[in-house]
Amino acid sequence: MYDIAIIGSGPAGISAAINAKILDQNFIWFASLNVSKKVGQAALVKNYLGLPDISGEQLSKAFLDHAESLGIKPVDKVVNGVYSGGNCFTLLCGTEDFTAKTVILCLGVDTAEIEGEEGLVGRGISYCATCDGFMYRGKNIAILCTDKRFEHEIEFLCSVANKAYVLPLYKGHEIKSDNAEILVKSPIRLEGEKRLEKIVFKDGYLEVDGLFILRSSVSPSILLHGLEIKEGHIVVDRAMRTNINGVFAAGDCTGRPYQYMKAAGEGNVALHSAVEYLAQLK
Repeated sequence: MYDIAIIGSGPAGISAAINAKILDQNFIWFASLNVSKKVGQAALVKNYLGLPDISGEQLSKAFLDHAESLGIKPVDKVVNGVYSGGNCFTLLCGTEDFTAKTVILCLGVDTAEIEGEEGLVGRGISYCATCDGFMYRGKNIAILCTDKRFEHEIEFLCSVANKAYVLPLYKGHEIKSDNAEILVKSPIRLEGEKRLEKIVFKDGYLEVDGLFILRSSVSPSILLHGLEIKEGHIVVDRAMRTNINGVFAAGDCTGRPYQYMKAAGEGNVALHSAVEYLAQLK
């Protein structure tokens, strides 16, 4: 049982993790081993306080060096679901689960769900290859992937399926399975009554038995049901509290401006709010 679970690789997540360490909190930080691509790919950052005219690559290294200097190590797992259980939350990562008293969501804004996705989760749509892959043995599936690091999961799914339509939303894919057909297009809508029936594109549709969506993070409304969302962003107050007690959010997922300085500040605020919330539980 952790006191705080932090989800996110960007400045908000790193800021929350660093401050959790400084305040000697019992926490777990779910993040990729590298800072978010949005930071690392920036050509030049001119408005980060104290670090003028720094490249995104240099800023990413500074963030990671700071965390490593404090002995902070991220857990490189994708959280597929967060479920409330009274005074604690269960976080599912594929076939593993973790428990925490509070959760800080630092999810960024690259997790936009597809129209119809939320209503079909668990009814033909899955986010975990190892959890649900064998349910589709010998069937026709589609795999939408946003990150090259999940290609081993694509290969696994191809090995159990009869036919796999792969939709890689990134460049430089290296998918070699004989039963994989690469489709360079993005779905605009998912349709089905009791289960997923069609993946709709601008130029047609695809009928499959299931769709696996492999993202670095899951859309907030799907990750945690009941979370208040407005215009695509998590609704928070000045203390970064959401409408669910014990859940806080920070960074781009809470709205504009999408800036590193703002995200880092909100991560700090969210962590302190979580600490205050934990004190009230005692």
